[in-house]
Amino acid sequence: MLPGPAMNSTNTPGSFAELDLPAFLLKALGEVGYEAPSSIQALTIPPLLAGRDLVGQAQTGTGKTAAFALPVLATLDPASAKPQALVLAPTRELAIQVAEAFQKYAAHLEGFRVLPIYGGSDYRAQLRTLSRGVQVIVGTPGRVMDHMRRGSLDLSALRTLVLDEADEMLRMGFIDDVEWILEQTPAERQIALFSATMPDAIRRIAGRHLREPAEISIRQKTVTNAAIRQRVWMMAGVHKLDALTRILETEDTDGVIIFVRTRLATQELADKLAARGFTAAALNGDIPQAQREKTVDRLKAGGLDILVATDVAARGLDVERVSHVINYDIPNDPEAYVHRIGRTGRAGRSGEAILFAANRERRLLRAIERATGQPIEPMALPTADDVTDRRAARFKARITETLATQDLASARRLVEDYQQEFGVPVIEVAAALVLMSQGDARPAIGVDGAEAGKDGERTAGNAAPGRDRASGRETATSGYRPEGPARPQRGRGGDGPEPGFERYRIEVGRQHGVRPGNIVGAIANEAEVDAQYIGRIQIFDDHSLVDLPEGMPKEIYRHLQSVWVSGQKLRLSRAGGGPEGPPHKPGRRKAGPKKAGPKRR
Repeated sequence: MLPGPAMNSTNTPGSFAELDLPAFLLKALGEVGYEAPSSIQALTIPPLLAGRDLVGQAQTGTGKTAAFALPVLATLDPASAKPQALVLAPTRELAIQVAEAFQKYAAHLEGFRVLPIYGGSDYRAQLRTLSRGVQVIVGTPGRVMDHMRRGSLDLSALRTLVLDEADEMLRMGFIDDVEWILEQTPAERQIALFSATMPDAIRRIAGRHLREPAEISIRQKTVTNAAIRQRVWMMAGVHKLDALTRILETEDTDGVIIFVRTRLATQELADKLAARGFTAAALNGDIPQAQREKTVDRLKAGGLDILVATDVAARGLDVERVSHVINYDIPNDPEAYVHRIGRTGRAGRSGEAILFAANRERRLLRAIERATGQPIEPMALPTADDVTDRRAARFKARITETLATQDLASARRLVEDYQQEFGVPVIEVAAALVLMSQGDARPAIGVDGAEAGKDGERTAGNAAPGRDRASGRETATSGYRPEGPARPQRGRGGDGPEPGFERYRIEVGRQHGVRPGNIVGAIANEAEVDAQYIGRIQIFDDHSLVDLPEGMPKEIYRHLQSVWVSGQKLRLSRAGGGPEGPPHKPGRRKAGPKKAGPKRR
């Protein structure tokens, strides 16, 4: 046991005002909507304000950042330009998050400066900021050591050192670096160590470097947050990607994080989801840090709905709107599972965690259940009818909203004129208008040929780019637009493609559940062709035909052969048994109006 008394949640303060925090902190907490401290905050803040060392054990998402940031800010001297507090974090993402929290809580502390330092960011910018002076440093161990060794980080005035997620630093191999940093800091500094678990190595560090620490433990029945509902789908009978799509379409999601094992898988899955009309982006260690930060900001702001991430890339993410965590690939480590699902259900909010597991992975599933101390409930996969019903419900909601918020006078006159001119019942006119509206990436009606027309044909213009109004997501068809005029809308008819277009065969058809919107989304996303430049689509039982602009670059042609739609590779080929590869070189056109094909990048 560590020295010092252990504390529990009995008779803890019920408000931040009872914790003797200064007025500028109480004002900032009120502005961000914090009303009462969490258990870890209520128990941790008093001993830290008193200057004691501390060991805090609590699961992720319980409010640890405020638990140490508020006492640090309460005792800070903003007039001093030297670092007074150092927070060590295992990942860049967590370092950024903690730095942002400090900035938020110090909104009314004049002269306060905090700097996150981590690998992958501009070294020179860090040096310039350090030279100007900062009071709080939040960094990863490696970059902190670099600055200490070159003399750019002076810790001679350090008052407080915080080890955040110490068990994760141990798991990632940073513990020797942490020990080295501890040995270089002033002997009289205060240390606060936070960890979800207490392995022996962490206890040894605490025993060696901390002096009679207060020991705080937030004990719960399970390792995971009770506010997170956990479900598992045992994979069988349905393609994995199709199952994911059904879940995303039927669950009441806001922000979603999908975890996969590899960096390559993040991009592949994000691309496939984008082709199906979702706003998805990859997050992995190969992506430049600046881009990763922009991606997270988009998720926070609502410009992005889905992150497909690896464990390391998503470490420390705290995005309030994340309602669902989906383990697309089951983690090999139960602790990784706990950290993954901790991205939702944070700070008192509810969350959903869904796990995909194969029969051969039942051992891993049982290990996760033992580690969390609770069973994971089986999940029935939504059916195709469930998807159709949900789309129809969203479509009806759109109708209700339009009736309530829009001026229908001109539209009503048009319908009345049409009815009088052609003698068609109003209900038939309405039904035709519903079918005309099915240009969304995920139509409201039908799961097979119903949304594509009786013969599965899509003509140009009936899958226009824009927003999927049913879900509020931006569709994947709004990207690059080739030079030249768009293909004019035309009806069915004619045996061959329009001038300026070539006909291709793809090996996915009605039996695979493909819809015109799937094909349009995949080609628009992968070839960077605006949807309006994709011509007629004809869907048959085992294949489809699609008209694309002449002059397709070879690299795009080859790439499209390996693109997946509805669980099948496109395997693009020239229709009619012609030679492999694009039939025309760029710049060589048949007679007829010019149409622009996709540009080389």
